[in-house]
Amino acid sequence: MYDRLLVPIDGGVQSEHAFAASIELARRLGASITGFIAEPFAGQPSRKGQPFADSATHTDADVHAHAEGVLGRFEHLAREAGVPFRGVATQTSRVVDAIVQAAADHDCDMIVMVTQAPGGVGGLAWGSITRQVLLRTRLPLLVLH
Repeated sequence: MYDRLLVPIDGGVQSEHAFAASIELARRLGASITGFIAEPFAGQPSRKGQPFADSATHTDADVHAHAEGVLGRFEHLAREAGVPFRGVATQTSRVVDAIVQAAADHDCDMIVMVTQAPGGVGGLAWGSITRQVLLRTRLPLLVLH
């Protein structure tokens, strides 16, 4: 049913949850994972709560190294669980567009994202990247909380 999962991550605290949950889901479905990280350009202010809160002081090499490290950890965990994995990183100022485009480019049939939105009805008004992806994609979106 679902063979190729796109799992956007940012390297923050919630990424570990995304790793574990998406790997278990992929294992049960017999699916592969495309881990995806969209980093800001060096010197570009990052979004509130991003791991590179002080991104204005980081170089492109720092951003690349961060993405490589996060995707490397994800790949290690996926391969350990026997789940096929491909890591993809990009730099962009339009994260939502990059996520939706990555799903299309890599022929994914589901997007799995973690949100830090509060629970309950108030959480539905996220105003977050997850909510924006939900509005822009035609793919099923599994939101992990």
